[in-house]
Amino acid sequence: MAGEDHNNLQVLNALDVAKTQLYHFTAIVIAGMGFFTDAYDLFSISLVTKLLGRLYYTKPDLLKPGTLPPTVSSSVTGVALVGTLAGQLFFGWLGDKMGRKKVYGVTLVLMVLCSVASGLSFGNTPKSVMATLCFFRFWLGFGIGGDYPLSATIMSEYANKKTRGAFIAAVFAMQGFGILFSGIIALIVSAGFDHAYKAPTFGENAALSTVPQADYIWRIILMFGALPAGITYYWRMKMPETARYTALVAKDAKKAAQDMGRVLQVEIDPEDAKIEQMSRDKTNKFGLFSWEFVRRHGLHLFGTCSTWFLLDIAFYSQNLFQKDVFSAIGWIPPAATMNAVQEVYKISRAQTLIALCSTVPGYWFTVAFIDIIGRFAIQLMGFFFMTVFMFAIAIPYHHWTLKENHIGFVVMYSLTFFFANFGPNATTFVVPAEIFPARLRSTCHGISAAAGKAGAIVGVYGFLYAAQNKDPKKTDAGYPAGIGIKNSLIVLGCINALGIICTFCVPEPKGKSLEEASQETMSGETGGN
Repeated sequence: MAGEDHNNLQVLNALDVAKTQLYHFTAIVIAGMGFFTDAYDLFSISLVTKLLGRLYYTKPDLLKPGTLPPTVSSSVTGVALVGTLAGQLFFGWLGDKMGRKKVYGVTLVLMVLCSVASGLSFGNTPKSVMATLCFFRFWLGFGIGGDYPLSATIMSEYANKKTRGAFIAAVFAMQGFGILFSGIIALIVSAGFDHAYKAPTFGENAALSTVPQADYIWRIILMFGALPAGITYYWRMKMPETARYTALVAKDAKKAAQDMGRVLQVEIDPEDAKIEQMSRDKTNKFGLFSWEFVRRHGLHLFGTCSTWFLLDIAFYSQNLFQKDVFSAIGWIPPAATMNAVQEVYKISRAQTLIALCSTVPGYWFTVAFIDIIGRFAIQLMGFFFMTVFMFAIAIPYHHWTLKENHIGFVVMYSLTFFFANFGPNATTFVVPAEIFPARLRSTCHGISAAAGKAGAIVGVYGFLYAAQNKDPKKTDAGYPAGIGIKNSLIVLGCINALGIICTFCVPEPKGKSLEEASQETMSGETGGN
């Protein structure tokens, strides 16, 4: 070990070679619960948009169930993503300035308060209810945004180098459980209400098909997001600041050695002299907007931003097609054959099944294999198969919509999702937390994640319009004619193919210590040039 030691602090070496122990799992659960909540909050809204349409936008002539107008629909689902983008940039920067731990509590409080507030959205006209809902969803997104760079950075700085990828991916994989949990809660709530308040279907009696009590359903579902976040607040506050931040950024070797000595239960030498020497070393002073950063990490930052951007266009627009896919295969019957509460139940059931069969397993495949075959291979393979399955769905699209081919359609759709999660959806989150220097790590992760959210906004807003039928008479109410689902899927296939190319800009951090992966220890080896 003396060989590694001349360049790196003992406290960081101790973390790198530590055996997997209880504190690693505690950190996964604490950071993961934030992600669980993020996914719950971002994905639960899609379960209740149809209900909001029926409650607030059914026309008095009652010809068909109300739907949210295009602008309202995209705002309700998209405004949280805009908030997330802003939060990722702001809290990512703050995490490097103030320390990971301090900022970590703030994001959680924001998420709890805004979850509750969005369920309490009030107003006496549909417009005012939607406006307050959008306002609180924006700030909810802002808190969620902070969770991305901080959770990834905290986990990467706590982990040992052998299983670091699996640990960061495990934090991200909690997203799968969040999506699953949102579906299950919606199932329980809607089943309970359907049982308590019997209502005819829309076709039988339009006026009575939406019971007034249904207004509580979406509020309960959205407010439940506060629960998991609230539970972990206490443990989040007890976590010590990461040693890499304390030692490398705050330059307090003694505190880092104490904190990690407590966590790892070993005696660690503070090595003040080495910190002193490192802080005098000019090569590790460059900022984000310097030529030195561009020279060392410019291509890497382009790689992490572009791959995340491209992935999220495809990933978030898939959620748009979800309803169409389910309707096409008959999992969600035509709106007029159900009452409002049954519709929530059917949509939630479909989302839960997809989460259970393809989303959740995909994440855990990544956790299992990321430290064996590496980030690069998983990302390349994921993008490749997403491209293949997108084209395989798109080109013979008419074939899949026929009744006898429905099962094949769902299988193809699930496989696309599976390879997003056992692929770039997980790796784009892991890698930015490993390849940048400690004092810029949270900022660079935030920038990469924000590029991803920009892609998500393109996916949600852009494809909501693009996927509309080419024939203006057949579009959803209020939308202009688009390029149709088939062409939209072909465009998405091309976007995934671009992702394959951009993956080559991203280095492979598998098996390296964080200081090696981010080239922070280069100066010592090259004589300080």
